[in-house]
Amino acid sequence: MRSSAAPRIRQNSVWFRVRKEKSAYLFLAPGLIIFSLFTVFALLFAFYLTFHEWSIIEPEKPFVGFDNYARLAGDETFLRSVLNTFYFTGASVPLGMIIGLGLALLLNQAIRARGLFRAIFFLPQVTPFVVVAIIWKWLYNGDFGLINYYLLEAGIIREPLLWLSDQNLAMPAVVLMSVWASVGFSMVIYLAGLQGVPEELHEAAKVDGANAFQRFFNVTIPQLAPTTLFLAVMGVIGSLQVFTQIFIMTRGGPVERTTTMVYYIYQAAFKFFDMGYASTLAFALFAITLVFTIIQLRINRKVTD
Repeated sequence: MRSSAAPRIRQNSVWFRVRKEKSAYLFLAPGLIIFSLFTVFALLFAFYLTFHEWSIIEPEKPFVGFDNYARLAGDETFLRSVLNTFYFTGASVPLGMIIGLGLALLLNQAIRARGLFRAIFFLPQVTPFVVVAIIWKWLYNGDFGLINYYLLEAGIIREPLLWLSDQNLAMPAVVLMSVWASVGFSMVIYLAGLQGVPEELHEAAKVDGANAFQRFFNVTIPQLAPTTLFLAVMGVIGSLQVFTQIFIMTRGGPVERTTTMVYYIYQAAFKFFDMGYASTLAFALFAITLVFTIIQLRINRKVTD
């Protein structure tokens, strides 16, 4: 009995499965090594830094315990960066989705040059974001920007507006640029969602006497619920990490009105060389993003059920 049971145990062992499927593990090895080095190790090392006063220009890197987390709790600039990030997310995500849905409904019709218009609206999505931010910075320029020029010509304003220098205009200007750059993605996803709406539902609603407005809100919108939730999750995650347009256009100003969480992390790490506190800020951003993602996934589960 001992001789018959022993081979079965060896065949069920982890080492036996590794030897049997060694080709698969060999193919996976490069990816696993790179992932471990640049993601897992970096994540663990960043967590280690949160407990140290870690400056890249100071030889001493003392252990400070939870001091960085205590500093985070009383940091007014961090609180402002959180509010600015929420402001950006709350404005740009819904606006981009609404405009994207409108464009998708329009370009889902049998109109002339439909493919050309789809390509035009999607073009900003494939343009490097740095290029887009530089172009919009020129457009917003108070001296020679085209936006001020046309507003003055139309008589809407009497003097040039300082779009990126005014405390009340800087964040709306960044939001407008971001919506313009990302609306093509929402349009394409909504177009794909509209292709999956069964035409029979619209025909049945017509037979029941529903007009176009009622068909849109009672048939199209519910059918697009999974698409909307997908765009909301992706949009919120991306907006919470907004950085490029802030770095190129405003550098967090004026008076920290556009300082977002990721830009504040960048300042702590590469302007003040305080890697320990920058890592603490990064984990705070991770926690906020995780909370938003869990909430949205639970909403998604309720809708799909």
